[in-house]
Amino acid sequence: MELRQLRYFEAVATTLNFTRAAEQLHIAQPPLSRQIQQLESELGVVLIDRSTRPLKLTRAGAFFYEQAVQILGRVHELKAATQRVGMGQRRWIGVGFVPSMLYGALPTVIHTYMAQHPDIDVRLSELTSLQQVDALLAGRIDIGFGRVAIDHDGLENTLVTEEPMVAVLPIGSPLVSQRVVTLKSLAQQTVVLYPAQPRPSFADQVIGHFRVRGLSIDRTFETNGLQTAIGLVAAGIGVSLVPSSVQRLQRDDVIYRSIDDAGLVSPMLMTTRAKDPSADLATFCDLVRHTITPPPGAKAPATSRAGTNRRR
Repeated sequence: MELRQLRYFEAVATTLNFTRAAEQLHIAQPPLSRQIQQLESELGVVLIDRSTRPLKLTRAGAFFYEQAVQILGRVHELKAATQRVGMGQRRWIGVGFVPSMLYGALPTVIHTYMAQHPDIDVRLSELTSLQQVDALLAGRIDIGFGRVAIDHDGLENTLVTEEPMVAVLPIGSPLVSQRVVTLKSLAQQTVVLYPAQPRPSFADQVIGHFRVRGLSIDRTFETNGLQTAIGLVAAGIGVSLVPSSVQRLQRDDVIYRSIDDAGLVSPMLMTTRAKDPSADLATFCDLVRHTITPPPGAKAPATSRAGTNRRR
């Protein structure tokens, strides 16, 4: 699959007419048709229903169009940003984060950094902890914030803080009557875990907390998003565990409850490339350390080289 084919498909999907799409792309219609056919052949699905006038996208075609637009938009942004950096017009720093970080102190750090350094572009990317590995190594981001230690040589994990976990319960749950619930009582429910993929993830962290305490979860239900997990809880599918800062996400159809276990915490980990020389990144990391409260009793954030001191 080539970027050229994505651009060709975008033009056809937008105009729903091969002739107009070819004119828009400044190419002849036959090669345009061949490229779309090759794309469909590679995917093994029909993207465009040619039996109607005007043309119609199939269900697979509509999905592919949405994804293609996002990819092409990202390519355009990448091209423009690279040109700015190459011409020395703009410095930038890429920040990756898991969704639950948005309910803690990280947004404050980002806002403060942007206000103090208006000459630096801050690029934000929502990525799972595992996805941050490729993004860091490829240079798409410079720093990642996740819940699971990224295990890769050449990366450094810094424990910034730890958050107690809380239970998310549906309004109708009998556990709502308790101000504090036990992990054992949660294990007897269907536990909604996220993200389902890629693994390892926060889901494995939650499972691990049950396992090390000798508890076996009766049933699990996996989904890929934090808000989806909470929505499933609201629908009565089960219960879920989230970092305590997520309680800022207020809903009328769920209740948050503390869990009777002081050791039930989720780390906030800051991951960077080992020995990254960027002064802009060093300034950002210093702001993180001065803004976010470290774990109780910790004198300073703990740093480890992934691959030599591995945490999961």
